[in-house]
Amino acid sequence: MKLDGRRESSHVEDRRGMSGGKKAGLGIGGIIIAMAIAYFTGGDPVEAGMQAAQQSMGANTEVTEGQREFTAEEQELAKFSTQILAGTEDVWSMIFEDNGATYEAPTMVLYTDATQTACGEGSAQMGPFYCSGDQKLYIDLSFFTTMKKQLGADGDFAYAYVIAHEVGHHVEFLTGTLNKVHQQMARLPQAEANKLSVRLELLADFYAGVWAHHDNRRFGSLEDGDIEEAINCAQVIGDDYLQKKARGYAVPESFNHGTSKQRMKWFKLGLETGDISKGTTFQCSDAEL
Repeated sequence: MKLDGRRESSHVEDRRGMSGGKKAGLGIGGIIIAMAIAYFTGGDPVEAGMQAAQQSMGANTEVTEGQREFTAEEQELAKFSTQILAGTEDVWSMIFEDNGATYEAPTMVLYTDATQTACGEGSAQMGPFYCSGDQKLYIDLSFFTTMKKQLGADGDFAYAYVIAHEVGHHVEFLTGTLNKVHQQMARLPQAEANKLSVRLELLADFYAGVWAHHDNRRFGSLEDGDIEEAINCAQVIGDDYLQKKARGYAVPESFNHGTSKQRMKWFKLGLETGDISKGTTFQCSDAEL
């Protein structure tokens, strides 16, 4: 991606070097979120759910603050992430204004290992995530190394896609979709709740594509190979791909992010059209997903 001269977002909280914290009870919603994020990173959702449940009942620990020097690579990733966040602010502010609304930017929290959120304790093992309770997206930058080494998803645009996906959840929150669907999920059996979760995730993928479309039109940011990087990333974080890699088989009723094919489809649709009205993941049938 071409980011030379691009501004960095001021909506950033740098908690790197801090660890521990007083653990807050997650509740059933937080447990479901932890299980969903485990799928995103190829973890075991059952184990993640158990750990989340233990957190909600566990003992408190004190915050520990430590100072350390960050490597040049870490600092470059931090700068890159804040530039991508700024790009999402520019694009979504324009789109919201075109639709008679005002965009309220989320805050990006950079942290190391673990940190407290309004949704409970966040862990690097959970991967990047968005918390609607405080309207912040949380990223341990080491996740990008995990993407490269464990998932084979490398490249700056692949990393940008991950950030833009989480910002997509913030857009869902601002439009009222996120809370409405979470309320519906809480009343449904797990398998049915998973189906709604898939539609939320695919919509966030679509919004990531919409951002990329407009960012490129405005800044000429995409370079040769960038789109392939993002498509590859969408493929290797599909539920079917991750489950087959981890277990050797897939369990469709447990999918909560969408298959590789679905994730690539909706990201590409947003990228090609840039039209938010095409984000119909909640209007189309299961077969059309």
